[in-house]
This record gives sequence, structure tokens and C-alpha cells, in this order.
Amino acid sequence: MPATSAPAVNPTVCPLCGHANQCAMELEKATGQPQGPCWCTQMDFSADLLSRIPTPARGVACVCAACATAGRDVVQPE
Repeated sequence: MPATSAPAVNPTVCPLCGHANQCAMELEKATGQPQGPCWCTQMDFSADLLSRIPTPARGVACVCAACATAGRDVVQPE
């Protein structure tokens, strides 16, 4: 029986809710159009939020702003 592999992680989809994550870095890769810095580069995410990201998606797919802010897991760095 052949081994089954896990489905590929889509880097443009939030790993928590499955909606588009609007990642500026992925948008630039897909379109070739320069983008400004992604909103997430200006934020600090809580360890709790990061721990909820499924292991295969860690470092691959960004959490969307809605999921990040729904639980107040994002704070503006001082």
C-alpha cells in the first residue's frame, strides 16, 4: 500500500480559519507586483496564538488579521 502524504499547506490561507490571510509577501510572490510590508511584520503574536497553528503550517502560512485580533493575540510593539 503506498504511503499517503499530508496535503500541501497553502501559504495564502490562514491555518486557523481557512480564509485568505492577505499576506503581502505571498501576494508579491503570486503577482510579481511589489507590496509594502505585511501587516504582520509590525505585530507581536502571543505564544498561545502561535501554538494553535497546526504543525505543518508553522513557518509556511500566516494567520489572518481576523483570527489574530479576534482573541486579542496581537499587540502593537512598544
